[in-house]
Amino acid sequence: METSHERLAAFGNQLIEVHLWLREELAALREDVDAYLAGGSRPRDLRAHCLTFCTALQRHHVGEDGGAFPVLAERFPELRPVLDELRRDHQLVEDSLTRLQALLDGLGREIDPVVLRSELDSLAALMETHFVYEEKRILAALNALDAPEWDRSRPDFLLMDEGT
Repeated sequence: METSHERLAAFGNQLIEVHLWLREELAALREDVDAYLAGGSRPRDLRAHCLTFCTALQRHHVGEDGGAFPVLAERFPELRPVLDELRRDHQLVEDSLTRLQALLDGLGREIDPVVLRSELDSLAALMETHFVYEEKRILAALNALDAPEWDRSRPDFLLMDEGT
């Protein structure tokens, strides 16, 4: 049986697991784009993969903004500036996802591979910087947080796909 501390620490560990999963999904999407640009994967499959990835990343960030961050801000007021910075990052990521989706919606027509790769590289760099900063700044607070409602139902920011 888990101790209370082990259960609480799992929230921070789960955040890292979600970040790792999102990194892997982006890496797979980048590989799919490269394969398509080299004459491979059909645009429909690539669009579906992008939509799945974009939806998961958006759900994660919306869950943080609307669920985790308010709880952390209440319990750890000193983290409010960090949480505000993370929310600003979320908007930058959202803007990048919108541009990426528009580019992928244009597949099948003439598309500049340099622009597409540049947007993916930009998104990857932004995500990596954001995830590392978030993990360094709020992981300890997440591990110390007592959130009984998260025990009953895994919050959106800790979901990796529709079922888990």
